[in-house]
Amino acid sequence: MDPQDRMIVALDVPTLGEADAIAARLEGIVRWYKVGVQLFSSAGPEAVRRLCERGHVFLDLKFHDIPSVVEKAVEAAAGLGAHLLTVHTLGGTAMLRAALEAARRTAPERLRLLGVTLLTSADEETLRELGISGSTGEVVARLARLALETGLPGVVTSPREARLVRMVCGPRFLIVCPGVRPEGSAPGDQRRVHTPREALAAGADMIVVGRPITHASDPRSAAEVIVREIASL
Repeated sequence: MDPQDRMIVALDVPTLGEADAIAARLEGIVRWYKVGVQLFSSAGPEAVRRLCERGHVFLDLKFHDIPSVVEKAVEAAAGLGAHLLTVHTLGGTAMLRAALEAARRTAPERLRLLGVTLLTSADEETLRELGISGSTGEVVARLARLALETGLPGVVTSPREARLVRMVCGPRFLIVCPGVRPEGSAPGDQRRVHTPREALAAGADMIVVGRPITHASDPRSAAEVIVREIASL
């Protein structure tokens, strides 16, 4: 993959104006942008349409509901132009199949569904609180295998589990890793984090970087440093 296609910038900002301004500053360096629940709740479908004019959009809404509701949600999201869309693997086989069928029916050549395994803020204490047995690695492996067996082309997972997912799901399975922080960056509310180099070396195909770029005094320079690091691998 081209180094510029391996980094997704998370535009977790409150308004479309802010997101578009950041994307404008990153033009020529960044090709992928993440629209998550904050921006989508603020700006709605227009955020996806606008950012599709600047590059590819990873629509990270983490759908998790009954199969028929998720099926209709994926149909609607597919019409916005996004290239990647997330659903929770914890929704189970029937929900994942309904989502996949909707994606194949509405945007078969463009949209790829990614199954979210465990959020990067989760750890063993979180799993115990929820009554989920096993370590974070064991749970992620189970959920990634479920996504693979259901037919999803890839998953979103912490960099710490990327190598395990690659072993379980094989070389062609798409692994997207959030929770990526350049050396010296604060982890924020994410607990299972890695540097870009560590995440890609562990098996990630694409990494998601947010605040180290969007909150930087010079977002373009911050993005360039990460792209150069990716290119050096």
